[in-house]
Amino acid sequence: MADQVLIVDDDTRLSAMLSEYLAGNGFHVSTVAAALDGIAEIARRPPDVVILDVMLPDIDGFETCRRIRQVSDVPILMLTAKGEETDRIVGLELGADDYLPKPFNPRELLARLKAILRRRGAANGASGVLRFGRLEIDPGSRTVRLDGRACDLTSYQFDLLVALARNAGRTLSRDQLMDMVKGQELEAFDRSIDVHVSRIRAVIETDPKHPRRIVTVRGLGYVFARYQGEDD
Repeated sequence: MADQVLIVDDDTRLSAMLSEYLAGNGFHVSTVAAALDGIAEIARRPPDVVILDVMLPDIDGFETCRRIRQVSDVPILMLTAKGEETDRIVGLELGADDYLPKPFNPRELLARLKAILRRRGAANGASGVLRFGRLEIDPGSRTVRLDGRACDLTSYQFDLLVALARNAGRTLSRDQLMDMVKGQELEAFDRSIDVHVSRIRAVIETDPKHPRRIVTVRGLGYVFARYQGEDD
């Protein structure tokens, strides 16, 4: 069955071009031109992945992303003419899984979509619950629980946490994490891993300012603590 892609973009020419290109690569594509229509479509019939433009006629893509996250953990790839690092960080903090500035090569967009779907498929197909003290990570159901309470993470953040947890006790560089989770090399200026780790810590750490589960190894990367006490 073809993966379902929803494009939320008021640029009808771009949407038509992407629809034709993605359909030619095995995707089933639907499009909407307004944010509210996209949110309603996701709530009614969740796609496998969303391509979301930042500049929309009713509400901007950042607010749209925030509202989508209230109803769905569907992976979101944001498209925008704004390529500044601060804009990328805002999108990631609001729950986007990836970020591609315009203009872009359709082949790169296709590669990023496939990477997102590979991550989702690998995590869904994985078996075995990962338990670390009071923290429980279930790759099969894609859920995280702390003291039995569900933790709210985006699809990308969940995949990043699983990559760290499956390598507990091993220091992983940002490049290694990006390769594991995203399937492509980390751009030298891209600090998105740091943003996602910060968001994960805010959810799973007792004191995010003094993390004990995901620890920073200065100059090297991050390590997920193999042993976690009952107080962690």
